[in-house]
Amino acid sequence: MIKHLACIMDGNRRWAKQWGLPPWEGHRQGSKTIEQVVDFCLEKNIPYLSLYAFSLENLNRTPLELNFLFSLVAQETDSVLDWALKKDVRITFVGDRDKFPASVSPHFELLEKKTSAGSRLHVQILFCYGGRQEICHSVKEIARKVKNGELDADAISDATVAEHLWTCAVPAPDLVIRTGGAQRLSNFLLYQAAYAELYFSEQFWPAITHEDLNKAVNYFDECKRNFGK
Repeated sequence: MIKHLACIMDGNRRWAKQWGLPPWEGHRQGSKTIEQVVDFCLEKNIPYLSLYAFSLENLNRTPLELNFLFSLVAQETDSVLDWALKKDVRITFVGDRDKFPASVSPHFELLEKKTSAGSRLHVQILFCYGGRQEICHSVKEIARKVKNGELDADAISDATVAEHLWTCAVPAPDLVIRTGGAQRLSNFLLYQAAYAELYFSEQFWPAITHEDLNKAVNYFDECKRNFGK
């Protein structure tokens, strides 16, 4: 059974190009796909969903595209809050919060506060996120505690590292789906996905369907997971 589904939402811009639209229209359509995937998780009783929305590397995109992306957050906040409350979904944002743009932080805080009681599904949105940077953050926090005498260096374990990750509030993913055709993790949940099953779809994120998601779950169900035993 899948307890945690994680998605690399790739292909928004290529979907837009395919339809002769500007890149930001791909992002707009991609944002609508999120509710569809949420409904899929609720149907399958999957309690955790992680979505790779915006990487630290994405900050290097053009100001025009970034401005649209950040304004889209503001435009979609009321709609997302509405369906999250109706579906009893909790939403949290994970990443380097020091780099969250000032224009989006209040919207993130509102969604987190208003949906904090959601109990059917925890949606973790990775924003200004990078797997390597997350591991560095964990190491720094552990080093600080050792230096201050709060932690014995000999007591450091895998669990210690995991407890200091940005994503420590959710279990490791069982299945990672990447849309868009590429077959790589792109700095996504590098520590947590060590034993996750990986499923790569040729579909662009805005075009993903219930059938595509079912194919990924069926693939997972057919995998033999012995974790090295």
